Amino acid sequence: MAKRKKPEDRPDDNPENGNESEDSFGLPDIEYKPLDEGKNEVKEEESRTTSFENQSTAPDEPQQAGERYVYTPPVEEKSKAPLVIGLVIVAVIIIAGFLIYNYVYVPAQEKAKKEELARKKAEDDKAEKDRQARLAREQEEARQKAIADSIALANAKPQIASIETLTEQTRRYYVVITAGIDDDLVMDYAKKLSKEGVGTKIIPPFGKTKFYRLAIADHDTYAKAQANADEVKAKYGNEVWVVRY
Repeated sequence: MAKRKKPEDRPDDNPENGNESEDSFGLPDIEYKPLDEGKNEVKEEESRTTSFENQSTAPDEPQQAGERYVYTPPVEEKSKAPLVIGLVIVAVIIIAGFLIYNYVYVPAQEKAKKEELARKKAEDDKAEKDRQARLAREQEEARQKAIADSIALANAKPQIASIETLTEQTRRYYVVITAGIDDDLVMDYAKKLSKEGVGTKIIPPFGKTKFYRLAIADHDTYAKAQANADEVKAKYGNEVWVVRY
């Protein structure tokens, strides 16, 4: 292909020269480029496209020739806010539990113990008062009964006791309160005791003794008889003794 001259190479076609080229026939001028220059422009366009693709590839993941590029989104770092919030909540719960235990639960327990002790003390005091009242009531009842018995005994008529005159030996031990030669005197004393409710036995003289003896009791052993004699000495005198008949 014949190379046409550029307009600037034809001085006659330049508008500044005031005339147009005779060969243009009034058509617009066409800019001609060499084939080598077109190839260079295509190569520059491909170079720019390749450069753009290389720039879109992540710098830490180089793309090998012939491989298809796959976009991998960057891994986002997880937020630590939930962990911090959880720790704060746990700390608040622990502190609240500590405060509730020391300032609510413990005082409540101490108050309950004090109330329980006070209740038990009140119950013990009431039980003691009831016991004292019961004892006082029993003592008063006993005193009233003793007074009633004394009055009844004073108003009661003495029972006439028996008088027995022994005729033969019984081999028993008798508590003797008096003795006399005259049996009438002994009988008079026996009658007096009989009116007071004391039963008597008259022991006639036996052996070398010529006295009548007046006994108020008899026992099967000497020890019992002597013990009884010691008891009645305060009433009948120290001359009370024991005789076996």
